[in-house]
Amino acid sequence: MGPADRADRQRIRDVLADFHATRYPLPGVQAASHRDVYVDQLLESMRRVRYITVIRQRPIDPRRADPASGPFDPHKGAAYLASHGQLDEAFWQVFISVHFGRNRVHGWRCARAVYNGLGAVRWDWARISANPQAFRQWLANNQATFSPGGPYAGFGNHRKYQSLDAHDPKGTGQAFISYVNWIRPPRSHSQFLQDAANAVGNDPRVLFAHLYESMETVASFGRTARFDYLTMLGKLGLAAITPDRPYLHGATGPLHGAKLLFLGNSTATGLSTNELETRVGQLGVALRVGMQEMEDSLCNWQKSPGQFRPYRG
Repeated sequence: MGPADRADRQRIRDVLADFHATRYPLPGVQAASHRDVYVDQLLESMRRVRYITVIRQRPIDPRRADPASGPFDPHKGAAYLASHGQLDEAFWQVFISVHFGRNRVHGWRCARAVYNGLGAVRWDWARISANPQAFRQWLANNQATFSPGGPYAGFGNHRKYQSLDAHDPKGTGQAFISYVNWIRPPRSHSQFLQDAANAVGNDPRVLFAHLYESMETVASFGRTARFDYLTMLGKLGLAAITPDRPYLHGATGPLHGAKLLFLGNSTATGLSTNELETRVGQLGVALRVGMQEMEDSLCNWQKSPGQFRPYRG
């Protein structure tokens, strides 16, 4: 642990103690073990968010953006594409990264297989935006290859209940088509964002909230997927947006974490979700920590509040 980490750890402890004494009680972190684990989870979340900023500042191998290559990584790929002016494809890789998620065992294998069309046809933004129904037909034709338990099964943890089905209303086919419809080509992603800003203004928090609500039309993208997609756009510098709140409505882990922190019990009902969002937001301001870090740390902390366990997706 470096000096910066030690300083951050002490600062967070001090803020938690002051917040508990002067603002709202924090019964969930009064036990030293629970407090230490929460602080460590918050620091871990802060590092995860900073990591994306770091990779944007480093040279990136172009193979990271190529689903035909072994090193394919849609986060680094999106950063590479954005730095080379290929903004629509950068946005598309972010969407693909969130839709599939990174599997703990197989990495991006599932995303690579679909994005690269099993080596036969590249479903890049230009192709799918021109004819999204052709993608559904391709996926249907290859449905046996993408059967559950097959070689390309394996979504990330946040997407473990997602389907590769071509026609299911919540499957990959509909998710891809509804995303294209959300952007509405030939409108570019940049113009899409400009149209949103024209409607609600340029405040990063207001714009985030607007995009979050409008993304409800994208199939299979519930609270977590929308939050993850939009926050990744912000971290990659693709959109000047930042979450205005932790978005606890419809959440499971983050909501349990907020209840544990402010009520001392992850299943307690003493505070409304709106009130919990307000208190988490105020604590984030006091900690000088963004809402993504707050949401992520609460989710991971409540899984093991008395013993630190790192979580990777």
